[in-house]
Amino acid sequence: MVTRTMKRILVIEDDPDIGEMIGINLRDEGYAVDIATHGAEGLERLKAQPYELVVLDLMLPGIDGLEICRQIRSGPSYQPIVIVSAKSAETHRILGLELGADDYLTKPFSVPELIARIRALFRRAEAMARQAQLKSGLIACGRLRIDPAGREATLDGEPLALTGKEFDLLLFFARHPGQVFSRRALLDQVWGYSHDGYEHTVNSHINRLRGKIERDPARPDLIQTVWGVGYKFVAREQEGPSA
Repeated sequence: MVTRTMKRILVIEDDPDIGEMIGINLRDEGYAVDIATHGAEGLERLKAQPYELVVLDLMLPGIDGLEICRQIRSGPSYQPIVIVSAKSAETHRILGLELGADDYLTKPFSVPELIARIRALFRRAEAMARQAQLKSGLIACGRLRIDPAGREATLDGEPLALTGKEFDLLLFFARHPGQVFSRRALLDQVWGYSHDGYEHTVNSHINRLRGKIERDPARPDLIQTVWGVGYKFVAREQEGPSA
């Protein structure tokens, strides 16, 4: 089973009981959660580390939720924002959404509904990221970035020194994540031939490629061996240990 790195959520809520209730339920869903009880603390946490989503109360001591929403949206990176507020007036809802919030729940709210909306926002954000990659032609696979047009690949931002066929092999795998290919199928698709006796060519190229992209080539996470069948590429937005 593949374990993904948990998405991190920041809850900015001045009521400790509500904040803890949200935190417990989100952690039960597999998210990593930090809780801030006032606006200044929330902004400090946002500056200290990245979050994939923010759950934001409007009525906070000091810096209010609308100002935090405004500051988040003025930053360079996009983070989904869910406002939870006792202010149920339509004007507050409209103002929050116009300032860039992605969703708005009025207190008291249903925790399962909050979780469902958070999941929907993550699905939408992931779909937008995939569309952006398709438009740019770039392929992102965890620590890897592949530029098919420029025939370049980077690992953790550092260029990879790949031969032409190693690049072709990596690109083919990245375009077919999760699919299992025999050595003969890889010969046919990447090299353009599938003659008996040439399977060692695939083995040697995969070994060299693993040496360049895997954290531990002896225990590969990305290009995995499917015993008795061939190989598959495990693409992850955020990587965890292999099965």
